[in-house]
Amino acid sequence: MLRHRLGLRLCAILVNSNLVCGKNLKIDRSIHAAYVKAIRSAQHFIYIENQYFLGSAYHWPSYKNAGADNLIPMELALKISSKISANEHFRVYIVVPMWPEGVPTSASVQEILFWQGQTMSMMYQIIGQAINKAGLSDTHHPQDYLNFYCLGKREASSTESSAQTSNSSENRALGLAQKFRRFMIYVHAKGMIVDDEYVLIGSANINQRSLDGSRDTEIAMGAYQPSYTWSGKKTHPHGQVYGYRMSLWAEHLGTLEDSFCQPESLECIRQVNSIAKNNWQIYAADENKEMTGHLMQYPIQVSKNGNVSTLPGHECFPDVGGKVLGSPTNLPDALTT
Repeated sequence: MLRHRLGLRLCAILVNSNLVCGKNLKIDRSIHAAYVKAIRSAQHFIYIENQYFLGSAYHWPSYKNAGADNLIPMELALKISSKISANEHFRVYIVVPMWPEGVPTSASVQEILFWQGQTMSMMYQIIGQAINKAGLSDTHHPQDYLNFYCLGKREASSTESSAQTSNSSENRALGLAQKFRRFMIYVHAKGMIVDDEYVLIGSANINQRSLDGSRDTEIAMGAYQPSYTWSGKKTHPHGQVYGYRMSLWAEHLGTLEDSFCQPESLECIRQVNSIAKNNWQIYAADENKEMTGHLMQYPIQVSKNGNVSTLPGHECFPDVGGKVLGSPTNLPDALTT
């Protein structure tokens, strides 16, 4: 009984230590704190799947006062920059949906995509500056360190399929998707894997709504195996966290390559990028052809100095429309951040 009470007391102390003031209330931001601590502790690579990815608005190229000030994107960019400066290997892989839940041409989705684009631009510009400062511009590119991906499915032509002929724009988009046999695979996951030794999984999206602490109610858990850590093994740990990531990659990429065992390596990220780029080209082509796996490059291009733009000829998503990098609207920022 005493042990039980002490355990409850310890839990209360741990929870209370994460309470902060917001909107004149005591609120809990422990999920945000857990993400930040895990990113700062990372030594080799980070893999993220999330339904949204926006934040660190205080350093966006524009709209700095949008209020999406969670630290996660900035922490990732600074971690990569510090590793570049130290001449150490470090990679970040981020999987998001092609567009967030809703109609891609709608005002709310377009604004969320715009915030996401601002976040990507901020991160890549910081990384581009670090590469240039380290004198690596001739041999390395920002996408050698950070990449965004999405998931989709492309099937070979079917004689049984036919495009719908309804006049509504929504049904026209559905008809084109059925005609060309390409469909987005939605990403609803909210998880992060660090160095194949730590996993953080829960309900929180990487946006202000989830991480602010005074808006949505969220839950998350972090886990690791004490016997499977870099410090304990003195090498890459191959425990259940490693197995979990490799199973995800096998599903997403449709193959398992030797380089996937070392996601921190330049060889690995370039191989993943090659598969993802080829899958996007198949997905976006007029000819119906099956893809290898489902992972595709997010349809943006990044310059050496970190400027982000859409791929040539792909300003909008195939079939369904909607600008890939979105556009700002007159909606209150709190609704879309």
